[in-house]
Amino acid sequence: MAAPQQLTDQQIWTREDKYHNSFLLKHDDGIEKAVANSAKNGLAEIAVSAAQGKFLALLTQSIKAKRILEVGTLGGYSAIWFARALPDDGELVTLELVESNAKVARENLEAAGVSSKVKILVGAAVDTLKTLPTEEKFDFVFIDADKPSNLKYFIEAKRLVRSGGIIIVDNIGREGKVGDASHQEPKVQGVRDLLAALKDDPDVEATSIATVGEKGYDGFLYSIRK
Repeated sequence: MAAPQQLTDQQIWTREDKYHNSFLLKHDDGIEKAVANSAKNGLAEIAVSAAQGKFLALLTQSIKAKRILEVGTLGGYSAIWFARALPDDGELVTLELVESNAKVARENLEAAGVSSKVKILVGAAVDTLKTLPTEEKFDFVFIDADKPSNLKYFIEAKRLVRSGGIIIVDNIGREGKVGDASHQEPKVQGVRDLLAALKDDPDVEATSIATVGEKGYDGFLYSIRK
């Protein structure tokens, strides 16, 4: 008899995610269509996982957020989760560098029935962020764009989020490379730059949480603006 096939760590993490999701996540046609349409248009498969999307939606509801800022739209997958969780008069402003990605995102948001709550701004996010006024603060900022610019995005997020508001930076685990000085990739260094800046930052309280799942071994930074 052949020995049972040994699963890789990634296969185990994916299996566990799917098992938990089978109990905790309901089928959503809008989400499924967004995944299919993004794949059809050749977008990179780098959106948050379904479990992470649900987590973002639950956070939105927990703090009763009405205004959310997202840095990095891609195909609008996480935007749909946010928009689903916002009240009818809520607003998500999401920033995307590439117009073709924004086009796909608009299609996905429309198909999901949430486009009225979402405004997509196209252009370099660092530049766009600087144009956003501070008169009406955001309750929640989600940063999930190019990782070398993490610190630049975070500095602008602090300016735009209300006191007590949340700033989350995704993908800060980097497969356990951040604490290993032999890894000098720009994405890894982008996390280090952010952590170094936060060490003595009087404006926020923050922690980082490691994660495993269908997206691999990674993590996110969770912070609250004082």
